[in-house]
Amino acid sequence: MSFDHPPRILFLYGSLRERSYSRLLAEEAARIISDLGAETRFFDPRGLPLHGAEPDTHPKVQELRDLVQWSEGQVWSSPEMHGNVSGLIKTQIDWIPLEIGSIRPTQGKTLAVMQVSGGSQSFNAVNTLRILGRWMRMFTIPNQSSVAKAYQEFNEDGSMKDSPYRDRLIDVMEELYKFTILLRDKVEHLTDRHSERPKN
Repeated sequence: MSFDHPPRILFLYGSLRERSYSRLLAEEAARIISDLGAETRFFDPRGLPLHGAEPDTHPKVQELRDLVQWSEGQVWSSPEMHGNVSGLIKTQIDWIPLEIGSIRPTQGKTLAVMQVSGGSQSFNAVNTLRILGRWMRMFTIPNQSSVAKAYQEFNEDGSMKDSPYRDRLIDVMEELYKFTILLRDKVEHLTDRHSERPKN
């Protein structure tokens, strides 16, 4: 299969604060991977109900699922809250089903995970996001971004200051771009499972 479009990357972030550092980190990452040649889209989680509180026909749920199906790769960016991911990022992932009819909307797609912290550097949130990505049958890339004391790492306009954290973010986006290009025409082969083939 050949592709005549740029890699399609969806960004999810985990905070609704006016100055959300998980969103600012995602926006910086989107600028970087766009410069590499990817097409990017964001899901705005405002108005997304808690999982199970509304039927899955809810407009925000359908918007999220449509974006997931559009994407070939994703970036999940969460603040660390009480030593783990935020409820908002988990709610978004909870609304993404493993199957929609005969389609597995996340299977075989690439994933990069990122987190921001208010204090010292931690990897609790990215570790949880990796578990979730594996459960969603995604190819989670080896590299990741964890930004400590995030309030010190962004300019007033929301762009990220030059730092080792930004250098790492560039590494992560380069890796995600490369893996998405390498894998997207091989997903059907890589996700073909003996246990799911029709039995004769």
